[in-house]
Amino acid sequence: MTDALPSDPVLRVMPMPGDINANDHIFGGWVLAQMDIAGGITAHREAKGPVATVAIDAMEFIEPILLHDVISVYATLVHRGRTSMRIKIEVIASRDLASRHVKVTEALFTFVAIDGVTKRPRPLP
Repeated sequence: MTDALPSDPVLRVMPMPGDINANDHIFGGWVLAQMDIAGGITAHREAKGPVATVAIDAMEFIEPILLHDVISVYATLVHRGRTSMRIKIEVIASRDLASRHVKVTEALFTFVAIDGVTKRPRPLP
């Protein structure tokens, strides 16, 4: 497993058969969506309101995600600006009935706090 992860994942989910690509791995877009959901939860809590994903940096697929894996998505705030924040997101797969844990991907997401009415950036609280 990886170092310095929070004790609890923001999201834990198991991919379904419809999420498999032609190589019998899970679609990269599926895992990216799970990461965006977990990052959005973390960003929303930090911003105390609506946020929007504006960038994904340094996305790296380290290992494939397999059909029977249970993935845990960890999100850690690494930078806070005036209206935006950067959140490091890591995905760990539990394999072989949770006897092995494998880091499968990570990325750095940037979220911006947005005003609920104007949909424009707003200062973080």
